[in-house]
This record gives sequence, C-alpha cells and structure tokens, in this order.
Amino acid sequence: MIKIRKVNTKKELKQFIQFYYDLYRSNNCAVPYLYSDEMATLRRDKNPSFECCEAEYFLAYKDGRVVGRVAAIINHRANERWNCKQVRFGWFDFVDDLEVSTALIKVVEDWGKTKGMTEIVGPLGFIDTDREGMLVDGFDELSTMYINYNYPYYPKHMEQMGGFGKDNDYLEYKVKIPEVVPEKFSKITEMVRRRYGLTVHKFTRKELVCEGWGHEVFRLLNATYKDLYGFSQLSDSQVDKLVNDYIKIADLNLITAIMDGNKMVGFGVTFSSFSKALQKTRDGHFLPFGWWHLLKILKWHKTNVVDLLLIGVLPEYRAKGANALIFDDLIRWFQRYGFEWAETGPQMETNEGVLSQWQYLESENHRRHRCYRKIIKE
Repeated sequence: MIKIRKVNTKKELKQFIQFYYDLYRSNNCAVPYLYSDEMATLRRDKNPSFECCEAEYFLAYKDGRVVGRVAAIINHRANERWNCKQVRFGWFDFVDDLEVSTALIKVVEDWGKTKGMTEIVGPLGFIDTDREGMLVDGFDELSTMYINYNYPYYPKHMEQMGGFGKDNDYLEYKVKIPEVVPEKFSKITEMVRRRYGLTVHKFTRKELVCEGWGHEVFRLLNATYKDLYGFSQLSDSQVDKLVNDYIKIADLNLITAIMDGNKMVGFGVTFSSFSKALQKTRDGHFLPFGWWHLLKILKWHKTNVVDLLLIGVLPEYRAKGANALIFDDLIRWFQRYGFEWAETGPQMETNEGVLSQWQYLESENHRRHRCYRKIIKE
C-alpha cells in the first residue's frame, strides 16, 4: 500500500532532496544537483519565488521506505500572465511502480483543486530558470546540472496514467566548437558593427555586481523571454538571487553583452560544464572533496564542454543580426579555453528563430524534454 505524506519538517525536506541521489547513484548519465542549491530553492525562507508562488512537497512511502517524491507548485504570477489556473508538478521522481507515480500525481491534483486550479502541468519549477520538462529522448547522454534527468520509465508512466497530453517540448543540442569562427558569423558581425554601431562589451565584476549591470542582464531576460512557454517576470528579489548565485562566480570572459551605445540589447551567459565534477561529489555536497572538483572547473576550466545557459536579444535587434556578435565573441573565448563542445539549454521546439542558428555549426539534437498537461476533473 502506498502512503503519501506531506513534508512538514526540515528532516523530511532533507529526505525529499536525498531521494534523488539515492535513486540515481548508480546511473552514469545522471548529474547530482548541488545539495545547497536544492535546499535553498525549496525552502520558503530562502527562495524569493515564494513572493508569487505557493507550494507543498510530498513523499511516497511503501513498506516503510521512501519510493517517490513530488512538489506541487502554483505560480500565481504566471497564471495571471497566461490567464489560466494551473498547478505545476516538479521534483517528480519515483521507483518503477505505476501505483507510486499515480498516487503522487493525484495528491498534486487534489491539492490544486482545493486552490481552485483546473489544470495540472509539468514537470515545471517555480520560475523559468528552474529545471523544466521530463526527459523523453537522450537517456544515454550525460546530463547537466541545469536540466532534469530521469529514467526511461518516467514518460511510460505518464502515458499509462491517462489524461495527460504533450503541452510543450524542449530540444537541447550538442554543438561542436569550430576551429575557425564560421564565415557567416564573421560577415554578419562586421556588417552589424558597421551599419548599426553595435559593439561587444565584456563586463568587470564591479560593473555587474556593484553598478547594476548584472540586474540589467535579467531585466533584459524579462523582455526577451516574456512570450515563452510558462514564463513569469522575475522580481527584483529573484534577480538579486540569480546575480548572487551565478554572476558573482562567473568567468566574465564567458559573458558577452551587446551594446547600442549605453544600452544593453543582448547578452550571452555561459559556464564551464560542471557535470563530471558533480558526479565526483558526495550527493552534491561540497565536503569533503567536492569543492576541489568544482574549483577546478570554476578556476581552471578543466573540462572540454561549455554550457550555454542564457542567450537573449531584444526582438528589434534580432533582425539586425545581433546574435552573430554574441557567437562571434564567445566562440573565440571557447577556443582559447580549449572547449570542444557546447551544450545548449532547453529550447522550445517551436522557436524556429533560435533553433535555426545552429545550422551554421556542426550540431546534434541529442535530448528532448517534455511538459505534460491534463485537465483536472471535479
């Protein structure tokens, strides 16, 4: 018999986080998430997303042991933006037992109904910068710390439950770093600089952290991502957390801004891949030796893979070719650091403008994530 219990204590929250590490410890493609990041995201007193979200977490037990987990989340800001009443499910992990996965989804549905929700969607996090989608293709590919990894039986369970349909698919690409910047990018870059006066800017730490340009990156993200699936505008406190979590520790050579005079019109934020380093940690902990593996990536880029985290260009500048300036600059830095491959973040399969830019590079669509949706019946 499956028993579902709501997470009420810090001890239970630790169990909720630990379940993923236990379930995937022997999997060579899964990447442990940083334990401290998971805790900070799920705690109401640490995550500024609770300004616009409410959530509950649930654990499934069978024969006295934890066999699954799920987060039930309502993002009120997103629901208002998209004029819907959706409860999200995220942090959805379970053993290969349909009774377990069904019970976890049901508790999210029931909780959502008590809040007046009419649809259940997911996997989704609190906001768009959290992990999204269920892996449905690419199970034998090494994952990253920024995306969900799951066993192949997960989507089979979604199909067997009934009522769920595809709501959105994300595609991720593995891109070969060229030895020479493609002529297409070079020509467009020169034309854009000459015709529109756009320039590449490399920020200092002081500019990003103390002078507000780090916040400007995420304000620009709000403008460029506003029409993407499920997106909700980031608040000042959410931006503060993102700047603190990412910008403060970034290698600034791997961040590129496109300027029109004193106005930022585009940006690219990339990081050396932490995937293999995280696999050497003890369940995503810095101690006892995890810090050393992560430091080698942060400081010395001891990896041949770079993660393309965030790229955004204002709509009116996309048509002018501003994207080419970002790639022209970043590819040169990737070459200097000896990166051989780049991993893109999730991109909507309908976003032809973004997907088309990989045609100028040797690339492969090697993973697909899916968000599901179901109408909640009374």
